[in-house]
Amino acid sequence: MATTGFDTTVRVPAAGTLPPEGPRRRTRALLHAAWIGALALAAGLRVGRFGFHPSDQGFILAQSWRVLHGEIPHTDIISARPLGSAVLHVLDFAIPAPLFVSSSVLAMAEISIGTVALAVLVTRKPLLTWGPGLTALVAAAALLNLNSFPLMAWHTIDGIALTAVGAWALDSGLRSGSPLARRAGLVLLGMAPLVKQSFAPAAVLGLAWLAMHPSTRRPVRWPRLLVDLCCLAACGAVYAGVVTLDGGFATMVDQLTGGLPAYAERLLTFWDGASIRFVWPVLAVGLAVLGVALARRGGDRFRVLHGVFLLAGAAVVARVVVRGGFSAELRWADLLWWAALAAVLLAGVVLHRPPWPALLVPALGLMISLSWGQDTPTLLAGSLALTVVVVLADGMPAVPWRRRVRLVAASALGLAAVVAAGAFVVVKHDERAYLDVSHDRLTEDLGTLTPAMAGVRTNPSTYAYLAQIGDCVRRFPAAEVAVLANNPFAYPAFGLRNPFPLEWPLPLEIIADAPQRMLDTAERLNTRGDYLVLFQTVDPDVLAKAGPVPATVPPDAPIIDYLGVVTGIRDALHGQPVTCGSFVGRWEPRR
Repeated sequence: MATTGFDTTVRVPAAGTLPPEGPRRRTRALLHAAWIGALALAAGLRVGRFGFHPSDQGFILAQSWRVLHGEIPHTDIISARPLGSAVLHVLDFAIPAPLFVSSSVLAMAEISIGTVALAVLVTRKPLLTWGPGLTALVAAAALLNLNSFPLMAWHTIDGIALTAVGAWALDSGLRSGSPLARRAGLVLLGMAPLVKQSFAPAAVLGLAWLAMHPSTRRPVRWPRLLVDLCCLAACGAVYAGVVTLDGGFATMVDQLTGGLPAYAERLLTFWDGASIRFVWPVLAVGLAVLGVALARRGGDRFRVLHGVFLLAGAAVVARVVVRGGFSAELRWADLLWWAALAAVLLAGVVLHRPPWPALLVPALGLMISLSWGQDTPTLLAGSLALTVVVVLADGMPAVPWRRRVRLVAASALGLAAVVAAGAFVVVKHDERAYLDVSHDRLTEDLGTLTPAMAGVRTNPSTYAYLAQIGDCVRRFPAAEVAVLANNPFAYPAFGLRNPFPLEWPLPLEIIADAPQRMLDTAERLNTRGDYLVLFQTVDPDVLAKAGPVPATVPPDAPIIDYLGVVTGIRDALHGQPVTCGSFVGRWEPRR
């Protein structure tokens, strides 16, 4: 393989290392597009549509629903994060298929494309030169990147895809001299921070990548560099400009700086009190890298030894994944992150090659871990595992078999990895869907409640809860409807217009002047009328466990509230009290 650093020399490419030309190139591109699409569709239909929880499964789509109706980030929509994901996922509504299923398929497509982009950077092999073995290994890595995460529109998935594909395009453009690829990569890297602040380093890495590359440094071409920098800043400038023109610049700053900071403490304090079961896999991977370095010095004579160290390292990685079982408590993804970081850095030292592109994988894992909830790089676990394997395989002499035999062996190995990873993912999702129950208890199709959720399966309790929302909306018609506190899905699912500037008033989401703006909205509703505000009485944990959902509750039933904001809204509204299934509410019909 080519070096993992910036290559300044001119080489004559070996046979088979250049992308094919003409019809063969188009055929290979179509085949890669086909397997990515097939994997996304299969995962969405077999995994993504089974299990549903009315909280975060719909949060991004609810914000996109607002953008579709012309609402402006930070002035009309309160958010602790930039709302780039809300803008991106407007695309989900354009697909002529049930919204929530098509959204899950798109999420898996993003995961797969991001995995491909990182694999190109780590292997230094152009996508169109991949054989079936490497392609299958990358597909297996994409499935492990999904692991037990729900397939839904989510800002972290967007950030991974934008960063990975942006770096791929930038690197390709710099190496090939293509200004279109280079500038497209810079645009994507500049877009990544707009889905979540934790991806701000992506733009910094793009700038460093651009500045350090020989094609930029010798000689400096200022007009080209200026255009490149404009591409990097373009999305941020447009986003800030739109908000500013709407008079919301100060509000945007307050919101984006008003949340609780995240420092990836879980990942970076991994070794505090770590037992030997956490230490030995990282040590084993490090020893395998050293062994590979020694074997490489011996050339073809030590081909078998190189293979032994490669298999040993791969076995350690596989054991971490299997033993971890996709359980956050066992910290398996954290362990993979440290193993990948150790492998890349140690390979850079012992092989005397700066591993800049490969370092993007652990860097991206750190960005993912800057999170309030999923503060671990699980969504990159497959790429972390693949990075370790690629580092160990780098420079291994070809096995002295015929080319056709090597092709069959690599294809069989890759296919086995895909089957194993797919089976593991399906089994773990079937055991317990995200915030839902096991596969055999997901008996209800939400498509009977609304076409937007056709094909989505959940348990009878969650089904009854969602059916009550639909019944409430029909019984008490109003132009503006809110379902508080943990139901952002309801707005895109039932086509409702939320009058409040916040979909999901969780403690961490209630930032800046959000409490006062929520109460001010309640006062405006009193003036305008024509509203229905429903208040949830069923605890979200009850739904996740398929617990009982009451058919009726008294008007004074306790409601779900976290900081008193929802209770303040209920007390401020003058509409007539109503009850509807497990919900209580305030309704003011059209005057």
